[in-house]
Amino acid sequence: MSAGMEQVHLSLDKVHRLATSALGNQGASADQARAVADNVTGAERDGCTSHGLFRIPGYAASLASGKVTGDAVPTVHDLAPGVVKVDGQNGFAALTNEVGRDPLIDKARSQGIAVLATTNNYHFAAVWPEVEAICEQGLVAMAFVSSKSFVAPAGGTKPLYGTNPMAFGWPREGHPPVVFDQASSASARGEIQIHQRDGIPIPEGWGIDPEGNPTTDPDEILAGAQLPFGGYKGSGIAMMVELMAGALIGDVFSFEATANDVPDGGPSKGGECIIAIDPSRCVEGAAGQLAHAEGLFREILSQPGTRLPADRRYAARERIPAEGIHIPAALYDTLIELGGG
Repeated sequence: MSAGMEQVHLSLDKVHRLATSALGNQGASADQARAVADNVTGAERDGCTSHGLFRIPGYAASLASGKVTGDAVPTVHDLAPGVVKVDGQNGFAALTNEVGRDPLIDKARSQGIAVLATTNNYHFAAVWPEVEAICEQGLVAMAFVSSKSFVAPAGGTKPLYGTNPMAFGWPREGHPPVVFDQASSASARGEIQIHQRDGIPIPEGWGIDPEGNPTTDPDEILAGAQLPFGGYKGSGIAMMVELMAGALIGDVFSFEATANDVPDGGPSKGGECIIAIDPSRCVEGAAGQLAHAEGLFREILSQPGTRLPADRRYAARERIPAEGIHIPAALYDTLIELGGG
């Protein structure tokens, strides 16, 4: 945060009320607003500010422009014993994913593995909430989601892929799940936007300017292209995510989402592919996979300086509900103008 930037302190209850009322005032139904507010509040609770209240103006802009259907009611389609599809009906992905969660879990327990295809919705959030909720039911989970074209393929200079995050979660007995959620780009787009907002240079390697030159200027990167992490390795993962969240489930690629998008600053339309696996159905006899995994986790943590994925979020989750959060006063004023209360 830039020095001297005025801050406003908020409780998590206030975060949820601000998000819910702002979205409702812009035309979201009670269910749509609540689902998005739950997601945003969870991000703030876990210290993930780039997916917290910072996102609400974008959600609101897509409601105001008419791009997103504020009162959309997702519909469930049973496609196969191990496949369920939820059509978001042009609404936000938070509610679509919520509606599809229980059918996915039921199918995974019945078949051992199952796929949830959410389509025709707008995703603007982190991916870890989807997998964590499934892991809490004792299942292994993965999720893949694309976006608009922001990232150049390895060797290229023009945006083609989305930031294309994927998330993986492993359930634990007596502990929160091990969850990682990472973009296939060198950084999440929201992180660049926060650097832009706060006037902070971007680390080298995050992006290039419109002419393809390396830069640490967030304005130039947002006008040019982000880069995949690890060069061709991240580029390959980005392509995989495009195929999993696009062609496989019958939704758009990032470049197609860009071509059809209303540039209102809000989320892009697309699909998400979520896979759930019941570990007890993957071996014969008594399932000891979770206990076996604890041995790996102990070995990781035996080395000084290591941590398990999501541990930092879980630590914030313990601390922030009592402490509350701080957001820039300018963002708070914007939320109030949108009808936040």
